[in-house]
Amino acid sequence: MPGTPSAPRIEHHREPRGIGEPAPRVSWTTTAEPHWRQHAYELEVARRGTVEKVRVETSQQILVPWPSAPLASRERATVRVRVAGADGGHGPWSEPTELEAGLLEPGDWVAAPVGAAWDEDPDSDDRRPSLVRREFEVGAGLCSARLYVTAHGLYEVELNGRRVGDDAMSPGWTVYGKHLRYYTYDVTPLLRTGGNAIGSWLGDGWYRGRLGWRGGFRNLFGSDLSLLAQLELRYDDGRTETVATDASWRAAPSPIIRTGNYDGEDYDAREEQPGWSSPGFDDATWTPVAVHQQDPAVLRAPTGPPVRCTEEVAPVAVLTAPSGARILDFGQNLVGRPRIRVQGPAGATVRIRTAEVLQEGELYTRPLRSARSTDHYTLAGRGTEEWEPRFTFHGFRYAEVSGWPGDLDAAVAASDIVARVYHTDLERTGWFACSDPMLEQLHSNVVWGMRGNFLDIPTDCPQRDERVGWTGDLQVFAPTAAFLYDVSGMLGGWLQDVAREQLPDGTIPWYVPVIPSKYMWTPIRPGAAWGDVATLTPLTMFDRYGDLAFVERQFDSARRWVDLIDRLAGPEHLWNEGFQLGDWLDPAAPPEDPADATTDRYLVATAYFAASARAAARMAELLGRADDRAHYANLFEAVRKAFAAQYVRPDGRMTSDAQTAYSLALAFDLIPDAAERAAAAARLAELVARAGNRIATGFVGTPLVSDALSANGYLDTAYDLLLERECPSWLYAVTQGATTVWERWDALLPDGTVNPGQMTSFNHYALGAVADWMHRVVAGLDAAAPGYREILFRPRPGGGLTSASARHITPYGEAAIAWRLTAKGIEVDTTVPTGTTAVLDLDGVPLQHLGPGRHRATAPHPAGAAR
Repeated sequence: MPGTPSAPRIEHHREPRGIGEPAPRVSWTTTAEPHWRQHAYELEVARRGTVEKVRVETSQQILVPWPSAPLASRERATVRVRVAGADGGHGPWSEPTELEAGLLEPGDWVAAPVGAAWDEDPDSDDRRPSLVRREFEVGAGLCSARLYVTAHGLYEVELNGRRVGDDAMSPGWTVYGKHLRYYTYDVTPLLRTGGNAIGSWLGDGWYRGRLGWRGGFRNLFGSDLSLLAQLELRYDDGRTETVATDASWRAAPSPIIRTGNYDGEDYDAREEQPGWSSPGFDDATWTPVAVHQQDPAVLRAPTGPPVRCTEEVAPVAVLTAPSGARILDFGQNLVGRPRIRVQGPAGATVRIRTAEVLQEGELYTRPLRSARSTDHYTLAGRGTEEWEPRFTFHGFRYAEVSGWPGDLDAAVAASDIVARVYHTDLERTGWFACSDPMLEQLHSNVVWGMRGNFLDIPTDCPQRDERVGWTGDLQVFAPTAAFLYDVSGMLGGWLQDVAREQLPDGTIPWYVPVIPSKYMWTPIRPGAAWGDVATLTPLTMFDRYGDLAFVERQFDSARRWVDLIDRLAGPEHLWNEGFQLGDWLDPAAPPEDPADATTDRYLVATAYFAASARAAARMAELLGRADDRAHYANLFEAVRKAFAAQYVRPDGRMTSDAQTAYSLALAFDLIPDAAERAAAAARLAELVARAGNRIATGFVGTPLVSDALSANGYLDTAYDLLLERECPSWLYAVTQGATTVWERWDALLPDGTVNPGQMTSFNHYALGAVADWMHRVVAGLDAAAPGYREILFRPRPGGGLTSASARHITPYGEAAIAWRLTAKGIEVDTTVPTGTTAVLDLDGVPLQHLGPGRHRATAPHPAGAAR
């Protein structure tokens, strides 16, 4: 039977409205009989009152070229696809996908940023946010309306008293001077013939709010708080009208008294002005707005989804602290905001103070450093009042509630207090399960850690006075992230910001966007593992999504990074000078010096130099740049030789006799001699055993140590390391009740007290990078070709596990594996999506080549597996 395709996907967008690509590529998945193969596709594009059809003889179905002329700004199109097999006969048309271009040219913008003139004192630390509004008329015959909007700060727009969209913390945090994101909304249903009103809440956000540690800094990107909005009305007779932010708008103080990412939000409901965003409201006491400047050339459509509330979590307990404080336990460390429904007298104030942990029964806030992480709501006294902060987010499991006017226990029972979970609304694409509940909880912790830290950018922690996009953290976690969620759009955009922030000499900042303050980490210095996000992560994205554009866009950035290291290393090809974080947060490092690792930081730097040179060579090869490929391949060999000569002894021992040193050398293929390599692997396994299978690696070594063991004949040792429960280990945190991955292996000490170090977050994804090994080795699901065009099923049972499974939504559809041990051996079920092939590699039996469909295989018990 012919294949049945899905509705087409446009680029990497889940919601292709207001996209920034004039010629977007198209993808689809196909449902078909197991032996069916696509030999051709036909795309139909309906636009401008015409229908175009293009047939292409190919098996490609991922990111195929746009088959029509480029879209103009605001243009809409409908796309369908059908596919043909070997007989040439087409199957049914897919469901249609509607797409729409955003504003593609700077000249499309007529709006200017507007805000309250009295809200611009750059020397003020606590400026009250403003509301802005205007009224306008809509004529008869309106057929569509689009709102294009961004802000200096954060916004929430209302039309005729109703909220526009369901996104939060928009427009997010980008390299504002070069890239300010805008969003597009279909607001047609919110308008009516006659009088209408538009208004917006504004908040500080990242733009002018407090950022950074050591007390932080304000006004880093600007001191104004402004809305930039353009409402375009289209009528059925062809007329268009535009309502844009300009001098005609008016401003007033907001009921939000104070707001910030770190400190929370203070709201006084007595200051509300009912009907302020509805027509007919008397704004005579409001003041004219100040009009600011914004270069429209930096306004860009989003590449990924916005931040949204994705879940509500109710408290699992109401606790009474020794001090008498009432504390809600939500049972899960999460990122978001409280929502309350409350009744009480005017002027009563509810305070909600959040934190990740308790100590001695009390809310413990020291790990938050200077983040206040507290919200206040002052009641208006108008019956039941419902409130949620608008322009902040907290990382917390516990919330101390004071000033509640009534029975707090009854309020919790009535769901009057819940935690609303916020993060970038990524599509879930990966799942893992196994016979060990502790490992399943570890995996759940990894997922929740990613959810909490992927809030517009990939942050390092969501609770303290930091929350920045550390490049090294993302570099090590990217493979795990790309399995669990579709991060193609989000990270694709963030990587472009990495390139925008790159210094002229090639230096990649430690975190992106950069906090532009002389009191932060300046001058920005090159750093191994962190800067290598420029080379390693684009290849991770290519391998997982099959999109060569990641490589094309980032190659120049990658090349310049490697060339910089080459200059720093000099003719000896050893990067052995300068500031380095090394194997950050090695458990042996003292709390006050997380960079004081057991592995020589310059060994780490040179190893990453080699890895990035090899990555640049591969990128060049993919792009057909033969000279660059040869140059960087030769550079890799030179660095590899220098590394081995400097850091590997003839007996295979390393000058840093530490787990991270061996893991780097083995995982990055830096020991050319086979005998020395075998000796190094043996020594790594010996070190793990000598440590009692406890972790002895930091941010650099942890993502590599499991593969370094399992790929070199020490699978059992890798399982021993994974399943250890004593501190430090992955499962130690699970035994302590963790629901996210910690920043430190011993963030909570065995005696129940919090680690005294300043870097003590209980929600930090980097050390959860082991989940990638769990997906690929424990369950056995991996990409053998870019985009999973070929799938490798290679489970390697061990550690006493009797079953494991993984599912992943690849660009071609769902791939899955589930294995279980029986009395006779191992039984494996696999699912191969249409358009791909697979190899099943079971220990001790010949490879099996699989086509699309479901398959079952059996084999004798693998070596080392439970029986």
